Amino acid sequence: MIPLRDSIPSSRTPVVRNALIVACTVMWLLQTADPRGELVVRLGMIPARLTGEGSALFGRPFGLELPGPYVPDWLTLLTCTFLHGGWLHFLGNMLFLWIFGDNVEDRFGRVPFLIFYLGCGAAASAAHLASAPGSAVPTIGASGAIAGVMGAYMFLYPKSRVLALLPLGIMLVDIVLPAPFFLGYWFVLQLVQGSVDAGHGGGVAWWAHIGGFVVGAAVAGGLLMSERLRPARPSIVLSGRRRAQPPWRRGF
Repeated sequence: MIPLRDSIPSSRTPVVRNALIVACTVMWLLQTADPRGELVVRLGMIPARLTGEGSALFGRPFGLELPGPYVPDWLTLLTCTFLHGGWLHFLGNMLFLWIFGDNVEDRFGRVPFLIFYLGCGAAASAAHLASAPGSAVPTIGASGAIAGVMGAYMFLYPKSRVLALLPLGIMLVDIVLPAPFFLGYWFVLQLVQGSVDAGHGGGVAWWAHIGGFVVGAAVAGGLLMSERLRPARPSIVLSGRRRAQPPWRRGF
């Protein structure tokens, strides 16, 4: 399911969310101008480089020494969250951040939201590091940090609804779903995939998604109980057409 919009309007310009999207976009453009992948190796989080466990080589079949990062090793837990592995990876992450980030920033406030976002990103990287400490594969992507935003959103806006696009073969159906169902379904998928891929060295850092989501939900839940958040805006009505159309007819 692809989210299109949610039912909670922003009360003010989401400056931090927009700045994060700009930062990720700039880094992605730099990556596209870096065909050798130097940025990925130098700024990505490579578990074996941090822990010293497992292989000390990057690309063992080629016998290449694992190059050092541009920043201190521990800082790659954060720098990796501004890199992406392809256009779909980049655009998908930015879409989720665009839809859910503004409302979480609304409740947290701008500076606390920035700290929260970076903290979720670091926690997500740490979760992946714990799940694959000897991996020499660079870990990149904002997915873990954004998963934290999604976990917080689920607790902060339990009555929100999400207009989502559901691909059915060559048809697209737009449906309106409760936000907790949409986000909970996404989280369960991560748990299933993370369990299936455990020990198989898959290409997706599922446990980074899981770790980020859990931390985001826990922080939001704690702040809700302490009543330290800005008041929530009321939900607006969303409507889906609920009919199937070929994608070339929708202009999306």
